Order: sequence, then structure tokens, then C-alpha cells
Amino acid sequence: MEKLVNKIKVEFEAFAIDANLQVEKGVKAAGSRARKASLELEKLLKEFRKSSIENSKK
Repeated sequence: MEKLVNKIKVEFEAFAIDANLQVEKGVKAAGSRARKASLELEKLLKEFRKSSIENSKK
């Protein structure tokens, strides 16, 4: 689970950087990267939720 949390942190940092570039400087390519990162974050967060529920049942 620790490995999963670290993956989420890394992906969120990438998302935050690209989202800020799009908002502050209008970089369109950064917007595309941020959207891609958001999809990956969604998958990772669902995986975290599933893992967290399993661990709480033990």
C-alpha cells in the first residue's frame, strides 16, 4: 500500500505542475498532460480505495 501511495504522490505532483502551467501561462500541451495525469490519478485512487477497504477488514 505504501508503494501505491507513493505512486499517487508522484502522479499528483505531475498533475499540479502541468495544471498550473496551463492556468498561469496558457500552455496548451500542459493542459493535455494534466488531463492525462488526472485519468491516471483516478485509476490509482480507485485502487487505493479498494486496497484500503480490504486492509480495514483484516
